[in-house]
Order: sequence, then C-alpha cells, then structure tokens
Amino acid sequence: MSSGKPETHSRVTPISHLAFLITPGQVPDATAIGALSVATKHAALHALIEPVVAAMGFELWGIDHLSQGKNSRLVIYIERESGVSVEDCADISRQVSAVMDVEDPIPGEYRLEVSSPGMARPLYSLDQFTRFQGHHVALKLRTAFDGRRKYQGLLVGVEGDEVLLQLDGEEYCFPIESIDSAHIVPQFDD
Repeated sequence: MSSGKPETHSRVTPISHLAFLITPGQVPDATAIGALSVATKHAALHALIEPVVAAMGFELWGIDHLSQGKNSRLVIYIERESGVSVEDCADISRQVSAVMDVEDPIPGEYRLEVSSPGMARPLYSLDQFTRFQGHHVALKLRTAFDGRRKYQGLLVGVEGDEVLLQLDGEEYCFPIESIDSAHIVPQFDD
C-alpha cells in the first residue's frame, strides 16, 4: 500500500540489557525472586509456571504480574491448538496454585487468573510477533521515542531482535527490549 509518501524507517534504541538471565528449566529460589528486577521476576515466574502448564498439554502464552498498591494479580495466558475451555483454565489454576503455594514467589496476597489470550491477545516474544505478522498491533514502549510511547499499526515482521511496525507509510523498528507491552488489535470487516 502506497500513501504517496516515500517509505522511511525509524529505529528505536534499546534502553537496557538484562543483567541476570534465567535459562529454560532453571527455577530460581523463590525467596530470591522478591529482590529481582521486574524483567527478571517475570522470567523467574515463567520458569516456575511453564513446566506445570506444559505438563498439562498447553503452551504458556504469557504472564502478567500486575501490582497496584495492595492489589496484586498474576494473570496466566494459556494456549492450545484445539482451544481452551473454562474447565481447562480451572484445572491449570489449581495446579499452578499448588506450586505457587509451595514456592511462594510473590510476597503478600495476590489473585491468580488463568485465561486464553483471546482475540486482542498480548504479545510477549519475537516468535509470537512472527506468528501474527500482517495483523494490526498496539505497542507501548518503556520510554518515549519521537515524543510518544504508544504506537499502533501493521505488524510487518521481525528482523533479528526487532519488531517492525508500519504506520502512516513509515516503518518503525522496535527492539523487543524497548517494548513494555503489545497486543493484537482485532480488525472487523464491515
């Protein structure tokens, strides 16, 4: 699609690199999780929850740990080719809850929610961005680029560790580390 404007490219610079990495299969000591950075806490929770979800025949699509004051929620998104039922979510919730009770990785009280990603599914990994190439997405950056943090456009693809987004005839390259959150924007035909 040509809008008459010349195609240009903008590149966002990553803001930081992780100083602590958790490899797949490595489950950190739960008492240490409280002292970790947000990204590292997320990786630690993923390492704790993913084996439980996989053992039950599901893909762990993603995890959101949302904390506002005294209210804390752990949202787990699960995926399976044949779909996800309410019973599946309840079964996963019981199993994950048992592991979380033993490991106790989140200080204080929190609400555990298990769901399918849905139509406006969040995107967490480069593989997920690749799977949804050609769809419209909304991104929120960790820090502003070109005076803004929110972008919405067509997901062109992935190059290396960068997500390519096209909007208003311009292509933007966002390193995955610069993206705070992203989700599909469903398009409905008239």
